[in-house]
Amino acid sequence: MPDAAPRSTTPTVGSQGASLLGRSMTLKGDISGTEDLVVEGQFEGTIDVADHTVTVGAQGQVKSEIRARHVIVHGAVTGKISAREKIEIRRTGNVVGDLVSAGVAIEDGAYFKGSIEILREGRPEASRLEAARPQAASAKGLS
Repeated sequence: MPDAAPRSTTPTVGSQGASLLGRSMTLKGDISGTEDLVVEGQFEGTIDVADHTVTVGAQGQVKSEIRARHVIVHGAVTGKISAREKIEIRRTGNVVGDLVSAGVAIEDGAYFKGSIEILREGRPEASRLEAARPQAASAKGLS
């Protein structure tokens, strides 16, 4: 019965098939694929599953750049996380690195150190910066 509690941290990721890096596994390298990934062990390298979900379980320790559609962190991640839709750091999560996503959720009790960049479709912040430059220049010319 003691195994039942740690397994409950592996969330249902919304698909029938997900690859699992088990708790006793240590892996260094690059992972890319077209299915969800659950990391319960230790991983160092790059994870790229752009159209899928990466879940770092409560015992998971990841030193990696992660690129995915959705990232859920219950364990520890060191490195940049880029997610097209959402990054979730759960209360047991520990993240040191930069987050880039359309949505970010950090639960009470979670640890996070880094920067957050919220992405919007079409990057309106870039167009606003361009629009602001000529106005600023003309304002200076009027003074």
